[in-house]
This record gives sequence, structure tokens and C-alpha cells, in this order.
Amino acid sequence: MCSRRLSALSETLSPTKIVGRFAPSPTGPMHFGSLLAAVASFLDARAAGGYWRLRIDDLDTPRVVPDCDRLLMATLKHFGLHWDAPVMYQSSRRDAHRQAVADLLTTGQGFVCGCTRAESQGGPMGLEGPMYPGTCRDRGLHDVAGRSVRAKVPHDLFGVSDRVLGEYTQNLGRDVGDFVVRRRDRIASYQLATVVDDAAQGITDVVRGADLLTSAPRQAWLRQALGLPAVSSAHIPLIKTSTGGKLGKSTGATALSTREPGRQIWRCLELLGQQPPNRLRHSSPKPVLEWAIDHWNLATVPRRSVVLPEA
Repeated sequence: MCSRRLSALSETLSPTKIVGRFAPSPTGPMHFGSLLAAVASFLDARAAGGYWRLRIDDLDTPRVVPDCDRLLMATLKHFGLHWDAPVMYQSSRRDAHRQAVADLLTTGQGFVCGCTRAESQGGPMGLEGPMYPGTCRDRGLHDVAGRSVRAKVPHDLFGVSDRVLGEYTQNLGRDVGDFVVRRRDRIASYQLATVVDDAAQGITDVVRGADLLTSAPRQAWLRQALGLPAVSSAHIPLIKTSTGGKLGKSTGATALSTREPGRQIWRCLELLGQQPPNRLRHSSPKPVLEWAIDHWNLATVPRRSVVLPEA
């Protein structure tokens, strides 16, 4: 097999190639679960000869840790994961988010909501808890301070043909309800900012953790409502701790060690079902990634969560 090496990729890539991305939030250092997602998205793009973008999802300003963006970028470089093009910061995209919200309101696919948090949870149970009861759906409220904007979703099926997990659909009206696209503090929601900024970066393929699969139908609807291009998705297995919990910042996952970065990437490949050779276990990142680019096979990625092995 011809080697698809790491060097000079940004100089030779065609704009018709796939474009992947990694979009961490600067709320704390990377942990092993975020490294797994970064490696998977990097390899999926590079193995196809494509671009790999980096976006810092720093919209939720109260949770942003100062200088965490620099730490995230330094960590990616330490592990040999180099991106193409300048880094995008979501906080610089507020005008584009505002325009998307305005477009939804203009087309009648969004509405202004004046409900409190408690009032907004008075509906039937959905996939993620109590749904919005529709109180303000047809009230025609003005968009003034202290009010949110919600998507006016139909009772139709939306979903994705995921490259790892297969077909996944939701009836948005029944399963999710009219979800928030702009919060009361006038910050765009994760769902809206993601689709708007993916389109701005030209993202064609999204590889991320399986915990975000339930967001895919909402994002598919938003892309259609806003006239944005569809993307291909692949949701990789979550890393579980030995006690069965998801490895993440909310569960106290420790920051990545800077020791033996090549070995940690090797472990990622093993968990992603890629069967890396033992001879690379203690190599530096570059030869491990070069092997992985040449041998990347999404079909062997496990469909179920995997337990993080002992170091």
C-alpha cells in the first residue's frame, strides 16, 4: 500500500477532499477520551487524503478556563496531531450565529420563548428528560432581553446514516421537542453553533463520541432549515472507567500525561479496533500515526463502549 505520510499534506490537498474537524471546549485539559476522539477524526480525514480542522468551542464563556485553548493546541501538537488552516474560535462567530437565529425566526422555523427554566420543563418526557410544553410556540413574542429562541420542530423523522452505528432517527416533535437555539443570555446553543460553524469551515465528515449521537437528528434538521450542506457522521465508542462510568471532565478524568505520547496513541488505535503492531507500542507519535493512516479502517471500530485498560 502506498504510504500517505503526514508531511506536506496541507500543500497537496485538493478542496474537493473530505474535511474533518476536532472541536474541543476550553474548559479543562484534554483527557484520554478526548484524545481518542481527536485521533479518530484525524485519521479518518488523513487516510482519505483530506483536511483536518481545529475549532475551539468557547461560546460558553462562564465555563472557559483562561489559556486553556493554548494548552489544548500544545497537547495536540505533542501527540503529533497537526491541523490545517487557522484555528476557528466560536466566540468570533457570534454575528453568524445571530444571523442564523434571525433566519429561523424569519422563516417561521423558530420562535421567541419567555418561559423560565421550570416552565420550559413542563411537557412530557422525551429522550433527554422533560420536554418543552409549547407554551410560547404560537404567541408571537418579541425578541427582547431575557428571552430565548427555540426551534419550531415538526413531528417528522430526522436522522443520520452513521458510518459506525448505522441508521439512527428521531421523531423530533415527539422525542426532543422545541429545543433552544439561543439562550436567554443571547449565546447560541451548542446545536446551532455547531452546524453554522461546521458549514463555515467546510466540514464534510464529523467523527466524534457516541454520546453526541442523540444530537445528530437536531443538527440534521437545523442544516435543512438553514440551507446548509449535510455532513457524514461517525460516532465512535465512549471510553468507560473500570466502574462503568463515562470517562470525561464531569467524572473527574485526569489530564493526559505528556509521557510516552506514541504509546498513548497506540492504545487509542487498539481501542478503535485497528490492531496496531506491537513493534510500534513504544514508538514516537509520527511512525504510529503514519502506520495508522495507511491502515485506517472504520469498519473495525467497535460499536459498543470500551473500558480503558490499565497503563
